Amino acid sequence: MSLTRRDFATRSAITGAGVALAGSVGALATAPNALASTETETESEGVESAGHQHGVGYGPLIPDPKGLLALPAGFSYRVITYSGRTKLESGEFTPSNHDGTSTFDGPRGTTLLVNNHELAGPRAQWPHPVPLTEGLVYDPAAAGGCTVVEIRPGGHVAEWVGIAGTVTNCAGGNTPWDTWLTCEETEDKSGTNGFTKDHGYVFEVDPKDRRRNKNPKPIKALGRYAHEAVVVDPRRGRLYLTEDASGPNGLLYRWTPPQGFEHGHGRLATLADDAGAYQAFKCFDSGGKFVDDLSRATRIGTVYGVDWIDVPDRDARTVSVRKQFTDGQVTRARKLEGMWWGDGGVYIVSSYARTESPGQAHDGAVWFYDPKRRTLTLKVLIGVNPDPSVDGALDGPDNITVSPYGGLVIAEDGSGIQHLFGATDSGRTYPIARNELNIGTEAAPEYSEFTGVTFSPDGRTLFANIQVPGIMLAIKGPWKRQKRG
Repeated sequence: MSLTRRDFATRSAITGAGVALAGSVGALATAPNALASTETETESEGVESAGHQHGVGYGPLIPDPKGLLALPAGFSYRVITYSGRTKLESGEFTPSNHDGTSTFDGPRGTTLLVNNHELAGPRAQWPHPVPLTEGLVYDPAAAGGCTVVEIRPGGHVAEWVGIAGTVTNCAGGNTPWDTWLTCEETEDKSGTNGFTKDHGYVFEVDPKDRRRNKNPKPIKALGRYAHEAVVVDPRRGRLYLTEDASGPNGLLYRWTPPQGFEHGHGRLATLADDAGAYQAFKCFDSGGKFVDDLSRATRIGTVYGVDWIDVPDRDARTVSVRKQFTDGQVTRARKLEGMWWGDGGVYIVSSYARTESPGQAHDGAVWFYDPKRRTLTLKVLIGVNPDPSVDGALDGPDNITVSPYGGLVIAEDGSGIQHLFGATDSGRTYPIARNELNIGTEAAPEYSEFTGVTFSPDGRTLFANIQVPGIMLAIKGPWKRQKRG
């Protein structure tokens, strides 16, 4: 049923009253990574030159003598896995290109993590692909997949393959039944790059029971396209999925289970290929006007109503899913990336907007979808960063998690220097870490993106990855609940 204009007006009045998640109202006039605001001439006191705020966070980042990770005073890190250095239980090196990650409580006090490896193209081009472990391979020609990492109470680390033979495993999402949904960010079909099967699917990985990962099967009911992330609504059972694509820009999708379906271990893979309702989102403003692209929003607090439009062919046999819609049918956005469930809804990242988007250019946005009210609210809007090489400037949010200490923690995937940064729920940003591993040259430094940001189940450790070469890090320190300011 469509959302009526009257319904939307009522709901937007409630939802739009919130404060922006990140960036102060005065930041726009003073900082390169400033967040868009409608009140740029007030509350400008307390804005640091780097764009972060006094009174929140953990203080300045201290350079690392080892040249890996700068952290605030009192914080420390530990390398958990390192591609080409650490090894799996089977003896092969840890695969490269770490990406989406989630944590789980393991048996006997252990912490389990499932780690995506974003490896695209022919398998032969990667020195450290995911090993083709017997029984866990979908397509032997593909290099990607997931590994499972176990950290024992004494600190010992073990790692093994969760799934192999998949492509460009970018983000994904955890489930209420303690599994990981890994997403292939590709549309490659059988025959491309030597692949023996079609790709662009979602697969389920169980970190606690290796037997359940045998004979991996794609969840075709969740569509075939350049998947980025997925979250599960624990109350309604629906799944939300992002698409990182352009020409045209990607879409936000919703899958509604068929009547009588009950979620659980391996249940998604038992579904028929066309099971459930698969739909793309369509937004409209408070006046009922259709919104063609999320880049049209220029003010934090903007609220759109959301309708859902059926996808004609979710398996994209002849036409990519996002190209099956004409102008006016759906709303698009560039680089729809990380998602995380929290506060009764879904936080959704759009990393940037440029010439491929019809609205205003920006260097990152975070939206919040409220499934009860069916509204989408702009929480974060990062202005275009004029000089990404300057420390403190932010651009390109990607992976995201809801912090147990309030607000969000966001992994940066922009140009220049890369950070992990926090955003409080009252409009303040603060740095948590900076990648200091230069994979370029002294004359032309280059720093890989952060990925896989996620807290341990007890909230004491923040895990994050440096994607290239592929390093998983555990960060500990004097975590504290962030004040609203």
